[in-house]
Amino acid sequence: MGPQNALDGTGLMLLSGDRTVIERVRPLLQPMTGKLIDLGPRVDAAAAFKLLGNLFLMAFTAGCADVLGLAKAMEVPPREAAALFEHFNPAASIGARFKRLIDGAFDQPSWELAMARKDARLVQAEVDRASISLALLPAIAARMDAFLAQGLGNADWTVIAKDFL
Repeated sequence: MGPQNALDGTGLMLLSGDRTVIERVRPLLQPMTGKLIDLGPRVDAAAAFKLLGNLFLMAFTAGCADVLGLAKAMEVPPREAAALFEHFNPAASIGARFKRLIDGAFDQPSWELAMARKDARLVQAEVDRASISLALLPAIAARMDAFLAQGLGNADWTVIAKDFL
């Protein structure tokens, strides 16, 4: 959590490590946060989960920036592009998406890798036409291409995560 969260007693704080130390500091930390999450005795668990969360925030923000880049390429004003998310909340699918990834349900596609790659090509063509460089799309497309080369075009596009399971 950030400094303002600490001042306001809101936010999320992760802790882990020696149980004796945790029990001694818990009453001191609790007033600083809206939610205190104890991740158990593993000493580095809180640091690991902080990095997991921060990586997600970086990817999420870079994804938003790429959306604005595509919007600019297609001459859609930023506020109009952002209005899409008044109707479409991709964050609502995070739990289900992670479940699909973790379960490895790649043979039951909701969006085939070949079709997702087609859309990535369409996006790339739009931004290339406008001489705009995106941050995430090139890396995602390269990963898709590697899995397409393995003959996984009919798999769910989330197959790009299978090496990490």
